Amino acid sequence: MYVSHLSLLDFRSYPATDVELEPGPNAFVGRNGRGKTNLVEAVGYVATLGSHRVPNDTPLIRAGAQRAVVRTRVVRGDRASTVELEITAGKANRARINRGHLGRARDVLGILRTVLFAPEDLALVKGDPEGRRRFLDQLVVQLLPRAAGVHADYERVVRQRSALLKSLRGQRAAGRDPDIAPLEVWDARAAQLGAQVLAWRTALVAALRPAVAEAYEQVSDADGRAELTYRSTVVPDDATAAPSSSPAPEDLEKAMLAAIQEQRTAEVERGQSLVGPHRDDLVLTLGGLPAKGYASHGESWSFALALRLASFRLLGGGGGVPTGADEVFWDPDHGSDADPVLVLDDVFAELDVRRRERLADLVAPARQVLVTAAVPQDVPDQLLGARFEVAEGRVTRV
Repeated sequence: MYVSHLSLLDFRSYPATDVELEPGPNAFVGRNGRGKTNLVEAVGYVATLGSHRVPNDTPLIRAGAQRAVVRTRVVRGDRASTVELEITAGKANRARINRGHLGRARDVLGILRTVLFAPEDLALVKGDPEGRRRFLDQLVVQLLPRAAGVHADYERVVRQRSALLKSLRGQRAAGRDPDIAPLEVWDARAAQLGAQVLAWRTALVAALRPAVAEAYEQVSDADGRAELTYRSTVVPDDATAAPSSSPAPEDLEKAMLAAIQEQRTAEVERGQSLVGPHRDDLVLTLGGLPAKGYASHGESWSFALALRLASFRLLGGGGGVPTGADEVFWDPDHGSDADPVLVLDDVFAELDVRRRERLADLVAPARQVLVTAAVPQDVPDQLLGARFEVAEGRVTRV
């Protein structure tokens, strides 16, 4: 899989640009602030419908414009698909596949897969649980595009349920006995959707665990094994010990309903939904100690790189999904042509020489690698290929 063409209209700093890309390495070189990251951000957006830099779409539209358009041609085996995304402020985004009619944006999910390495990845280790939850959910959606709708529905139910809990808290504060009957309807819906999200996450963590440990060893000389634990408000930490032991959705639904009942008083008192995947965390440990707070800067970078390398292998670069999780995430088109596009956004400038060389060796065999760098010297020899100069909104092949 690779992107052969990228076209932008009013996306970020680009009024308009067209770039023909090649399989193998493609390097975008230019001074900071000239638009290199905007190019690879657009590619990643087609794959995930999200940005690695901002939480919403409004900043993606060029100042003064009403909408942005991202168009890509994705080659997979002997097939090519043209994907066009229209991003409009204050409205639902729309998509067009192979010049068909405009439809839902999430209909394009699964056509392109990407794994992006960026300086922001350090927050996966040092940051808040929200970033790690987003990491898991975006990977689930790339493996199983239909999950996007379930995630969106669950987030909507949590918002509406939390609004009702705040109302009940207000009734109690006013001295009235709150009527919880309407809450029970939202409890059932939250448990149904939340159980599916939990099932996907626990299966994914179990599949990621050995790949992350192996990748960490490859990019770091540090002692200690990199380990993952899914910490849930519903299931015990050992529920992700192996893919085959991941709980079934129906069991998780019952467990979530029971946990909600147990937390009923606390939820009403606080006016918040306290149970469900929106409150969970992916705990990263190194040598038995929490990576957050204990790992050095170099160890944290190695752990972040290991998470991305493991994602690449799970998406296709390392032989597919481990036995036990394949029934959850199996893709009939999985194979060498399904290898995701690797994006390395200003990563090499952040790494020491040893980690830089090791990462370059590991990603060089990928079907396509997109690299951004401030100077040509930041691009390792292993990734020399097509090169583009980026300056003041212009992208020039050199």
